[in-house]
Amino acid sequence: MQDPRVPPGARDRFETLYLACYPAVHRYALRRTDSVDDVADVIAETFLTAWRRLDDVPEGDATLLWLYGAARRVLANHRRGQSRRTALASRLRDELAAGQETAPAPQTEAVRTAFATLAPADREVLALACWEELTGPQIATVLGCSSTAARLRLHRARKRLARLLDTTDEVPMMATLRGENR
Repeated sequence: MQDPRVPPGARDRFETLYLACYPAVHRYALRRTDSVDDVADVIAETFLTAWRRLDDVPEGDATLLWLYGAARRVLANHRRGQSRRTALASRLRDELAAGQETAPAPQTEAVRTAFATLAPADREVLALACWEELTGPQIATVLGCSSTAARLRLHRARKRLARLLDTTDEVPMMATLRGENR
């Protein structure tokens, strides 16, 4: 059945152009990229452009030249995007490195160790309260439970953490968990 959105003959023309030009576009992309995934992306984007602009694709020998031009622009966009991602990753690494302390205080390490031994449900409710600084009703929304249940879970998780740390004073313990005692 013919798709009413596709002009008559467009599918056949595209399939013919794809079968005839795929090997050349593949070689073009392969010679200019570093990974197989990038090659696949360039080919897919090039032929997607050809499909979208099928009326602009010339006939005959000029078809391959038009596809090379499209692939060239796809590669340029790919390289710009890769450059932006690399710069962003570098900035994030620098920011994260600047925010890290070389040796955490012994109390901080004790809290981290105790926190890691808690059950996942306890870690999650404590993290929501301490790291994301959510209120009881907000925690309830995230966990999909009532506010009362969220407050009870948080209370019990704090008690379990305090027992692991052999302390009853929750204020410094929670401040350490939040990272305030670095």
